[in-house]
Amino acid sequence: MATRPISLEDHDRIADAIRAAEAKTDGEIYCVVAHASDGYFFPAAFAAALATLIVSLAVAYGLEAWWLTIRLPHFVLAQLLALGCMLLLLWALPGWRIHLVPRRLRYQAAHANAMKQFLARNVHRTSARTGVLIFVSIAERYAEIVADSGIDAKVGQHVWDGVVRELTRRAGDDRLADGFVRAIESVGAVLAEHFPVTAGDINELDDHLVEI
Repeated sequence: MATRPISLEDHDRIADAIRAAEAKTDGEIYCVVAHASDGYFFPAAFAAALATLIVSLAVAYGLEAWWLTIRLPHFVLAQLLALGCMLLLLWALPGWRIHLVPRRLRYQAAHANAMKQFLARNVHRTSARTGVLIFVSIAERYAEIVADSGIDAKVGQHVWDGVVRELTRRAGDDRLADGFVRAIESVGAVLAEHFPVTAGDINELDDHLVEI
């Protein structure tokens, strides 16, 4: 997934793509990119504690096999010191945390953030319930399209899955802005097919990419 910052020029390209897509439909498109969807300290700390326990047990069996002994208070103190060092590293180096978190939990956090943004940005409050959120969370390498009820009744999930695959492919090539532009064009085409623009259509959501 992309790590390069999205430039002002890319922001302008994405805004232009949203306006061009919405010119053909009554639907609304909103774009959000999150650098991360969670801090992951506590899940990573749990993984670190579990790893410390497993390693310490292995060390204990190894010492016994070599006929070496260590007093229990000293052994527990060594465990606590090792765990404390790992927690200190996780606190000082937040970028390491996500690597200790299972993919399923990362995706759950990113999905929860997508739903949060869908509601917080009022994408669900368009007059015809035709708002669509295009969401990317970079740290989790996750993308999702959240469509309101008016669209879900007419568009199958497989359509959005195809758009997400193309978006993540381009993002994986460090072309996140290109991925957003292409996703906007694809979503706009779907909206134009099912919800073509009508007289009196108004713009209900901001036409720009939000970075969080």
